[in-house]
Amino acid sequence: MTLLEVQNLSKRFGGVTAVDACSLSLDLGSITGLIGPNGSGKTTVFNLITGFLAKDAGDVRFKGQSIAGFGPNRIYGLGIGRTFQLARIFPRLTALENMLVPVRRSGFRALVSRGQWNDERSRAMDMLAAMDIASVAGLLGGSLSYGQRKLLELAAVMMAQPQLVLLDEPAGGVNPALIERIGEHIRELNRQGVTFLLVEHNMPFVMGLCQKIVVLHRGAVLAEGTPADVRGNAAVLDAYLGS
Repeated sequence: MTLLEVQNLSKRFGGVTAVDACSLSLDLGSITGLIGPNGSGKTTVFNLITGFLAKDAGDVRFKGQSIAGFGPNRIYGLGIGRTFQLARIFPRLTALENMLVPVRRSGFRALVSRGQWNDERSRAMDMLAAMDIASVAGLLGGSLSYGQRKLLELAAVMMAQPQLVLLDEPAGGVNPALIERIGEHIRELNRQGVTFLLVEHNMPFVMGLCQKIVVLHRGAVLAEGTPADVRGNAAVLDAYLGS
């Protein structure tokens, strides 16, 4: 079953075409990598899918419904979460408080009721434990290491129980030991039914994690296929992997 379809998506900034008739699809339950050189349009595609930018042409369909033109909050409410290149957390809130921010969509009055608060707090602690960062629950977000912030951001996204998560450089700036842990957490969430699309420059990480790779070059899809297909593609080697 196809969960997300991007159809001939285009975006221009002045005279520069950042995304040029880009098309890709994600199967339900898959992990797909979106790779390409700097400036190839990867983050712009993420911003178009999640409503942070308005398209110039094309369409984005989630579970068969067009979501092009929807704002980020509406898209988030449909079940699409995302992380960012630089982890976006609230530095003056504790890790646990960061976890509870996404569930405020249920309404402040419901959240502050004792039963609702206890349920959400328990679920937040379970998710922190699943990410191996329960020990920092009471620490301010600003005091965490960069890798812990990455894990906290992913954990907070999962509080909204999304079906699809877009990860923007989950391994970027993270030490090798923690990169391996992040990969295992993504695999475990995927086993639980979460579909992932990730942008990543760490080739061993993305090749070992993803079932399908889509390669962007100058805003357009240059190639797609299994990691083995992409590794052996001469055009990809010339445009990116061999550079």
